[in-house]
Amino acid sequence: MKTIKEPGIFLAQFIGGQPPFNSLEGLANWAAGLGYKALQIPCNHKTIFDLELAASSQAYCDEVRGVLAERGLSISELSTHLEGQLVAVHSTYDDAFDGFAPSAVRGNTQARQRWAMQMLMLAAKASKNLGLSAHATFSGALAWPYIYPWPPHNTALLEEAFETLARLWRPILDAFDEHGVDLCYEIHPGEALHDGATFERFLARVDNHPRCNILYDPSHLHLQQMDYLAFIDIYHSRIKAFHVKDAEFRGNGRSGVYGGYQPWIDRAGASAHWATVRSILKPFSASLPSTAMTAGRCWSGSAA
Repeated sequence: MKTIKEPGIFLAQFIGGQPPFNSLEGLANWAAGLGYKALQIPCNHKTIFDLELAASSQAYCDEVRGVLAERGLSISELSTHLEGQLVAVHSTYDDAFDGFAPSAVRGNTQARQRWAMQMLMLAAKASKNLGLSAHATFSGALAWPYIYPWPPHNTALLEEAFETLARLWRPILDAFDEHGVDLCYEIHPGEALHDGATFERFLARVDNHPRCNILYDPSHLHLQQMDYLAFIDIYHSRIKAFHVKDAEFRGNGRSGVYGGYQPWIDRAGASAHWATVRSILKPFSASLPSTAMTAGRCWSGSAA
């Protein structure tokens, strides 16, 4: 447990139009008041954090760090989950994901992709300017339409999807390497990289790139009915960031892992309230002394 720092919180779910959730200062006061020690900051709210300015201005980065330090906080990572999603969008999801992009590039898949890739490049530089060593993102859903395939023989489609995914991400990984920052893909249902097997397939295609790493969240693995403790044993050297929230899988006779197109609250697997869950975190925390991640920068970054 010595490799895990004190708790941080991912701000994405809480940013809003009303105080204290509409400014960095307000969010910092709120988080510090709840006992958090770090913030994971999304890059898609310019009024909270200006990514482009952070990539070009050390003075701005010093100012942001100062605002947080005054409240006993630091930054754990920046996040480009939505931008990363737009790096690799299958045409099936064009309409669904278009809203993640600024209005200027909506409806233009190539312009949207160029914008997303540029945001990742800026995030690499901004992370360096902020003194960070890891960054959180999504891989995109380029291969997700082929999940649990029928007909089953679609090897060519999967090969093409992962080759394209690697081609798109390779220059971004190189940029993060240039700036000395680990790029951490959150392993998550709905993404091309949603389990260990898909991460391995991608890692091989980017030639085991040293900056290709994992944001580990046991809840996303548990909801797929994976062994989230064995995952640490297998991939600990690639785990460079950490989200933690509890989850439960309530097996029933109506639906299972795939969810039956139901709302989140009605699915068999769901993120759960800390007080009501049959906790997945007890065995997880008990196992850490023997399977500890090597990175000292792992923070709890997500809240349920």
